[in-house]
Amino acid sequence: MKDKSIESTNRRSFIKKGIGFSAATVASSLFVSKSVVADAYLENYADLDQWYSGEDYWKEIRKMFVLEKDSVYMNIGTTGSMPRSVLKEYSQNNKLVATTPWGNGGLSTVNNMAKSIASGFGAEEDEIVLSRNTTDGMCSIISGLNFKHGDVILTTHHEHNGGLSPLHVAVERCGAELVEVDMPVYTGKNKLKANDIIKAFRKALQSHSNVRLMVFSHIPYVSGVTLPAKELCDLAKKHNVPTLIDGAHTIGMMNLNFKDIDCDFYAGSGHKWQCGPGASGILYVRDNASRLKEYWSDREHVFWPVNSSSANSTTATIQSQLQGIGNDNIPAKQALTDSCFLWGEIGRQKIEDRVLELSSLCKEQLKEAFPDAYYFAPNDKDLLSGITTINPFNLDDIELLTILRDRLRDEFGFTIRTTSFRLYQSDTEQSHALRISTHLFHSKSDVIRLVQAMKQVYISM
Repeated sequence: MKDKSIESTNRRSFIKKGIGFSAATVASSLFVSKSVVADAYLENYADLDQWYSGEDYWKEIRKMFVLEKDSVYMNIGTTGSMPRSVLKEYSQNNKLVATTPWGNGGLSTVNNMAKSIASGFGAEEDEIVLSRNTTDGMCSIISGLNFKHGDVILTTHHEHNGGLSPLHVAVERCGAELVEVDMPVYTGKNKLKANDIIKAFRKALQSHSNVRLMVFSHIPYVSGVTLPAKELCDLAKKHNVPTLIDGAHTIGMMNLNFKDIDCDFYAGSGHKWQCGPGASGILYVRDNASRLKEYWSDREHVFWPVNSSSANSTTATIQSQLQGIGNDNIPAKQALTDSCFLWGEIGRQKIEDRVLELSSLCKEQLKEAFPDAYYFAPNDKDLLSGITTINPFNLDDIELLTILRDRLRDEFGFTIRTTSFRLYQSDTEQSHALRISTHLFHSKSDVIRLVQAMKQVYISM
């Protein structure tokens, strides 16, 4: 019997050819994806950027999503929203797998998907793994590294538990030492520059002689500051230290080039800013981890692919081993692939520019409305991201922040979230902030109305 499989095809145009789902074409007649070009909402999307400009263009982009029209969702930092076309084909693919469970593709199918999106992230075809999420990628790398007693791991005090959890396991299991960089922070009442962050990492590297790994978030989820990743990786290379970056908030937000950043590992989410399905992510492994073997030349074994069903292979690359996890959720992997294709058709740089434009506007509007508030991410082009963080109350007042957050949702339809974190490395108590995420499906009007609603609620409190 002929195998039925989900395969990636060449990139078709989502916008310029009016196709909303490009890659779920299959080898057999049973797994054939019906093109959503027939859908009325997409028939007029050909050459969209030639027909629309400015806010009108992004208004048309907004129609690609099924988000509720009477509310404004601004918590993409937690989870995004799948585009309408990707969602439709994802549903059909799940139904197909339920209807004909056997023969819908395996490891080679998922490897082909990973290869098809690699160039969009400045990576080689054999350097991308389609993972479950950022945590999955972070755990796969950290748990596989051959740490020894006394090894030092540098990180920051603004990391997510998805990275901290396996790091603490390495400390308890292997006797490694976890050292937090005394990273400078922004409060809205001081200046912060990229070089200040670089200096802090340089000091930490110079203060410890046995640093084996440097781990940091490209954009810490608690603050929204974009760290100078390329410069930090350059610094680590001078000390022969491999780098692992938590990129939960950059995949789909920023126009990334992993080769240019020149990290050794990069773990990111597919379901946040990339607007893929839940439990999807992207893991980058540079050149089969060749530099790791160079830096850790004192050890016969430097890495084991512990999260794999192909770890005993003597010929497979690390990427292929980490991709092999047994029975996979191929419809989810396909949906992530197609969301990446869509971003490529719109233009990743165009999306980044739009996200940062809205974020900058949000910060400007908030600063005017709340001049004395705390801000944790400066409106600086070198440190800007799509995340804005603010606390108009006392730093330790989570109760008032929660009330403000909930009233924005219940009375005005704006969904944002709160975060809690140690502001300074030496802090023993938590500070708190509101976190706002602006993305490609938002408008300038959304941002302005959010700030107006925040001011109205704040005054009433």
